[in-house]
Amino acid sequence: MPLLTPLIFLALAQAPVEVPFRMGEEALIVDAVVNGRPISLMFDTGFGGAVDISNTINVGEPTGKMTLRDFVGEMEADTVKIKSLKLGAQKIDSAGMEAVLSRPEDYSFVYGTHCDGIMGLEVIKNNITEINFEHHKFIFYPSTVDITTRKPDLKKTFLAKMLPLGTNSIELSVGTPTGTPLHMALDTGNSFYATTHRDSLERVGLWETGKEPKYTTMAGVASGPVVSWNKKMSNMSIFGVPVPASTWDVIDLPSSTAGFDGTVGFQFLKNFNITIDYGRRRVWLENWTGKVDNEPPGQLGFSALYDNQSKNVVIYGVSPGSPADEAGVKKGDELLSIDAIDLAGVISMKKLRKMLAGPVGSKVKIAVSRSGSLKRYDLERKPLINE
Repeated sequence: MPLLTPLIFLALAQAPVEVPFRMGEEALIVDAVVNGRPISLMFDTGFGGAVDISNTINVGEPTGKMTLRDFVGEMEADTVKIKSLKLGAQKIDSAGMEAVLSRPEDYSFVYGTHCDGIMGLEVIKNNITEINFEHHKFIFYPSTVDITTRKPDLKKTFLAKMLPLGTNSIELSVGTPTGTPLHMALDTGNSFYATTHRDSLERVGLWETGKEPKYTTMAGVASGPVVSWNKKMSNMSIFGVPVPASTWDVIDLPSSTAGFDGTVGFQFLKNFNITIDYGRRRVWLENWTGKVDNEPPGQLGFSALYDNQSKNVVIYGVSPGSPADEAGVKKGDELLSIDAIDLAGVISMKKLRKMLAGPVGSKVKIAVSRSGSLKRYDLERKPLINE
């Protein structure tokens, strides 16, 4: 019996550890304990750090600063040294990790479940980790597991090699019908299907240089609002997965980092069980839903932002031929309510975009003020796709 004891402990030490997560409407949320404080975090592989939470949550006194980068810009925030970090039964080696303290965001509204902030790639980077969307759990494997020995069938299973780009992201190749690939990050924190940039599409020959999109809107990123638009994409190969047709979000500004063309997001990734081995630079994808495409989003055809001077939500643009344009909504109108929800007070770009978006064919009621006159509109969301 004494001879069996070491073998039992060895087996226990090498057993995978499972940690459940919750599926929000556009993200996955995991419960964590940071410096002894229980918090709920949206898992974002597009964030290279460990934890980003509201500066109203106390996980310790600030100990430093960090520069953050999103799709188009950079910003600086205070940080707190992480002394301990646990995800369920999985204790994370937090040496060198910091928690970023950012301005408060309405994460719970955006993701449809309680959320205090973001957990980034650094937390899992030194582990062989499966994001099992099928059963809503992380699986932390022992280092003896080697996914490079797996044989993909290229129908349901795929093995992608990370590009030699960056040290805080998972950069992979996306094939295009022109033969020139895009370099895009695996980004669970991007709520869309895929997001790229106008100049990236121009570079690979998927958008005519100088051509203006017919339909545009506004996207909210950490550094501020940016003009964006939807484009139909055909015959793409995302991380080795053939995708005959899909709709992508395009940011109308260059990438904040040269050589990086955007990210593949939640609406694509949720169809796969994904195992990440950062050390061996490989990603295993198992398509458990049988689906790889996405449905075009329903849109109204106008862009609106909270204006700090007037203290109102102002419509900054209306796309010609859109539901908003045909109904009579005008640039400069003050947006008062959406489906009877009053917009008084500061509202984030993410929250506003979520309130305006919806399935194709769904209807929404808006109220606007034009030169002091109240106007109401009943609008139907339509797919506003640029070819």
